[in-house]
Parts: sequence; structure tokens; C-alpha cells
Amino acid sequence: MAPGAFNALVARAVAKAGFDACYISGGATANVAGYPDIGLITLTEMTRTIREITDAGGLPTIVDADTGYGEVECVIRTVVEYERAGAAGLHIEDQVFPKRCGHLDGKELIPASDMAEKVAAAAQHRLTKDFIIIARTDAGSVSGMSDAIERANLYRKAGADMIFPEGLESEQEFAEFAKASPGLLLANMTEFGKTPDIPAKRFAELGYQLVIYPLSMMRLAMGHVTSGLQSLKKNGSVRELLPQMQTRQQLYELLGYVPGKQWNYPNSNH
Repeated sequence: MAPGAFNALVARAVAKAGFDACYISGGATANVAGYPDIGLITLTEMTRTIREITDAGGLPTIVDADTGYGEVECVIRTVVEYERAGAAGLHIEDQVFPKRCGHLDGKELIPASDMAEKVAAAAQHRLTKDFIIIARTDAGSVSGMSDAIERANLYRKAGADMIFPEGLESEQEFAEFAKASPGLLLANMTEFGKTPDIPAKRFAELGYQLVIYPLSMMRLAMGHVTSGLQSLKKNGSVRELLPQMQTRQQLYELLGYVPGKQWNYPNSNH
């Protein structure tokens, strides 16, 4: 399980909760900047976010790279910049630009051969072999399961270490995909989308090794922010919400900060 962290403080909480990996969603990164998930976030903004989150959390972090920020040359730069920034791997997708959220209708795909070229370039130009190249296909909800499987196997041959089938709509579809495209697989467990609520243990039984939760923590946080603002507007105080808040002491503990003592920068040698 790789919960999505939308900032460095959440990344610290992910690590403290005992997870073994973290995820950075392009959609969440756009959302917290005030944008919809339509490819508006730049490579520079994403690499800054990667540095902040990987420094704070210290966990292997998989990062959304959307369509690779352009054609093959842009994908090559993306791989290098993401790895330099501290990511453990990335996924790129076979949508046209500007992309759409994977759980919305109206998506369009690039030719499978063009995506395979991007995948091959990414695999060839990563700085180390430990950096994971994940190929996402949105074909399942666009052109059908058979095309999604065919694309997945082509992307594996091109050099993808793992495949990410987006927008599948049932356990049966996840099982069918895993059987027809053997190898490492990623499942996206996002709320309010096309995929039903499937526990991580069940995904493992279906043949998936990694499950990401891209927006779960952001949705929880914003749900509380919205209700808190409504309460403040109505009552002129947040007194009744104090039991729901993280205390000052809990925040300091999460940050590793003791007032009056020197604070060590994350991942420093001190």
C-alpha cells in the first residue's frame, strides 16, 4: 500500500503510520495548487514536490508523471529529473495531452506504438536500474479490455517494469487483466471513481503487488477543512472542534521538533 502524500507533512505521517512506500499524485499536486487534473502542473513544480516529500518521509516514493510532459525527449528529461529529485519510480500514461482524470469519460489514447517508444526511452535513460518504470494504460475504459491487455504486453516488451491498468470496474476485470498480462501490476484505489472499494489484501489475491491511494488523505483533510470552516463561520469559534484537531504537541512529535533543542534537517548527516 502506498498512500498519497500531498505535502511533506503528510509524507511524515505516512512514514510514522508504518507504511513501506508513498505515492505522489499529479492530480493531488494540481488540486492543492488550485488546479483541476488536466496536465497544468509543470515538471519543475512536480520535482520540487518530490524533493519535499521524499526528504520528509524518507520512504520509497512512486510519482505520477502524467503523459511525460510531452514527447519522447520530454519523457527522457522527466525520468532523469524525477530520479534526481528522489523518486523511486514513476508512471506515464497513454492518453493524449491534455489528459483527463483516469476515472472520467471522454479520454483519448495515443497510438500504442508511440507509448511504447516513450516507455523504451524511459527505461533506457533512467539513471539506475532500481528506478521503476510503470506504464499506465487507460484503454480499458476507452477501447476495451482486449486493447488494454495488448497495450500492456507491448509496454512490458518495451521495458516497463510494472503495468498500471487504470479505470477497471470490477474484481473480475482486475483478475482478467492480471491473468492476461503476467508480471508486476499496480492497482489504483481511488474513491468516487469507476473502481469499487477493494481491500489491499484482495488486490494481492488478484495478482497485484502495489496499491496506490492517490487522493484518500487529501479528501479526508478537505472534508474536515470544509466542515471546520462552516462551523467557524456559524459559531465564531472552533472550540467544539478541538477534540478533532491534531494538538501542538502531536504536530511537534510528527516534525521531530523539541522546543529549545536543535532541529535536524530531514535526511541530513547530523
